Amino acid sequence: MLVNLADWCFRRRRLVVVSWLGALVVSFLLAGALGGEFRQDYLQPGSESRAASQTLEDTFPQRSGDTVQVVLHAEGGVTSSEVQARAEALFAEVARNEDVVGIASPFVAGGATQISADGTTAYADVALSSTVNEFTPAQAAALVDPILEAGDDTLQVEVGGAVAALSQAPPVGSEVIGLVAAAIILLVTFGSVVAMGLPLVTALFGLGVAMALGEVLRRVVDVPDWAPATAAMVGIGVGIDYALLIVTRYRTSLAAGQDPRRATATAIATAGRSVLFAGITVVISMLGILLMGQPAMNGFAFTVVLAVVVTVAASLTLLPAILGFAGHGIERLHVPFVSRQVRPYDASRWFRWSRFIQRRPWIAAIGGLAVLLALAAPFLGIRFGFPDAENDAPTSTTRQAYDLLADGFGPGFSAPMVLTVQGAAGDLKDAADQLGASLGDVEGVAYVAPAVVNESGDTAVLSLTPATSPQDAASEDLVDLLRDEEIPTATASTDLTVHVGGMIAANVDSTRGTADRLPFFFGGVLLVSFLLLMMVFGSVLVPLKAVVMNVLATGAAFGVLALATGGGPLGDLVGIPEATPVPIQLPIGIFAILFGLSMDYEVFLLSRIKEEYDRTGDNARAVADGLAKSARVITASAAIMVTVFFSFVLGESVLTKMFGLGLGAAVLIDATLVRMVLVPATMELLGDRNWWLPSWLDRLLPHIDAEGRGMIDVPEGEPEQGLTPVPVPAGSGAPS
Repeated sequence: MLVNLADWCFRRRRLVVVSWLGALVVSFLLAGALGGEFRQDYLQPGSESRAASQTLEDTFPQRSGDTVQVVLHAEGGVTSSEVQARAEALFAEVARNEDVVGIASPFVAGGATQISADGTTAYADVALSSTVNEFTPAQAAALVDPILEAGDDTLQVEVGGAVAALSQAPPVGSEVIGLVAAAIILLVTFGSVVAMGLPLVTALFGLGVAMALGEVLRRVVDVPDWAPATAAMVGIGVGIDYALLIVTRYRTSLAAGQDPRRATATAIATAGRSVLFAGITVVISMLGILLMGQPAMNGFAFTVVLAVVVTVAASLTLLPAILGFAGHGIERLHVPFVSRQVRPYDASRWFRWSRFIQRRPWIAAIGGLAVLLALAAPFLGIRFGFPDAENDAPTSTTRQAYDLLADGFGPGFSAPMVLTVQGAAGDLKDAADQLGASLGDVEGVAYVAPAVVNESGDTAVLSLTPATSPQDAASEDLVDLLRDEEIPTATASTDLTVHVGGMIAANVDSTRGTADRLPFFFGGVLLVSFLLLMMVFGSVLVPLKAVVMNVLATGAAFGVLALATGGGPLGDLVGIPEATPVPIQLPIGIFAILFGLSMDYEVFLLSRIKEEYDRTGDNARAVADGLAKSARVITASAAIMVTVFFSFVLGESVLTKMFGLGLGAAVLIDATLVRMVLVPATMELLGDRNWWLPSWLDRLLPHIDAEGRGMIDVPEGEPEQGLTPVPVPAGSGAPS
């Protein structure tokens, strides 16, 4: 089927290119007409923080929304009549916003606690009708931008809170850096400007359609604001990677004497089949995230899946059409410093490297394993959590507001906890205030505001400010202390029902709720990967070894991430502040993406090895030949992915930096230490046992020809004459 599709796209190349251009235009039109806004719900289902949020929504809707903090700072003091007049005018203007339900000004009775001890900083709490999950970036900007415009050289005005963070446009430009670097790598790999351009064009078409359709997806599914950047990162990487493999196979077939049409069919039958298999694996891995039960993560998974599906479609349809236009001219515009001469595979450095590893398999296996374990060791000390505004760009308003509040009041004032109190009908206000007074004496609590009771008198709200920052481990410990000890003790003789909510509590609940479901996620992805590889290679040990090595490579990448977030030279180099917690959702995303991508390299390498083994029956020779024939394209595609992923470290968002660093390190470790050291070493040690499969299991398992090792239908003659089966030449299982 793939060959028929490729042949049709080759022969109808003008129609295919025009169709993709039309798809790109239609996608952007749909995005403009039907595009949705970002929504991100991080409240863990069944958690106490969600219960607190639901209580406010049901009984105290005017307090159920988020709060933004308008922070004022004047070196001459904020209590002057001039500053107060400007502030009151600003607050009046803010109150007219339809999303604002109330403002707690520092310049009214009872507001003195909102003015710093030195009198230079003050803040106002602006209560909103909705949570940040219900705000769009445009709505957030409509609220925040006019506030910021009120500041000048004499009065600094900043805005803190999740809605303020949503209003700030995410940094762009890292994608361009990654594409430029990828173009250079492709140019060196192919030595031709035309050949270099084909993967880039294919990836850009696929990414453009996927990003536009992703806006339409947001109308149907809740998608977090960080998902498109991650999907773009993955889309660029796999788009170039998949096209690289197909173009490489096409050039090899041309060099072997095939005409462009037959070379295109051969490329799709071999490398294209691998691309389809690898893309399906990425999709399955990403859909495993649905097992986590996290609404925001579901939207992320669907966004990445959309990018991968469109990219695979472009690789299997648009690329064959473009190859039809390129023909033999794919070698045009040759780069002078790149040699045209192709060395025999058994004279390549990769062949010599495989023989070097095979002569010392135990040293290579033990040494490689030791390096992986050493890299993974820091992961044992990683701290999961959510970075706060302290990690935002220094010039952002959320960072400026955080710094002013931390200097003037303490770091905890940027994210107070919200306690809902119910019960004690008739005297709920007094009971809640007594509870607040009791909690105010707890170590780690900086301040508890007086209780606010709803109109029906059945729900009160306490705002509790911790003495430490939202991302500090002490703040998380305070949540546990309040829930497990202090609140039960203080309410033991009452009928009060108290729930601890707010950003810090929600982050704690989300992290722990996600951690509880990790075994289902990891187990599901590992099991599917094992079964797929077993069906592809007809072996038990090969997929088992692959799964174990992928786990070790992932652990090593997580160790690198832990090093960067724990402080030290690596963190300083990439711009990640010391002691930054890592959102637990981030390693989940890295794990899912890496398992899909590493399957590429596993299939490309092991298919060549298995093909040589089937042909010769010599395991050692098969490993050496397979590595020599596939290593160049694996290292080139890995270099592109690593470059694209690492380019995102140059962005301003600490989350994007973490994702780029983690994915880049994972692919680098997988494509070098695992594929080029551990795989040949372990396969040498296992010998013929690599390909053992019980006969009863062989009969039960379906067989997947992921690399087209059997007969390939390639075009012969005119279109109406049909397709003629032609055996695959020896050694053509994977692109060389």
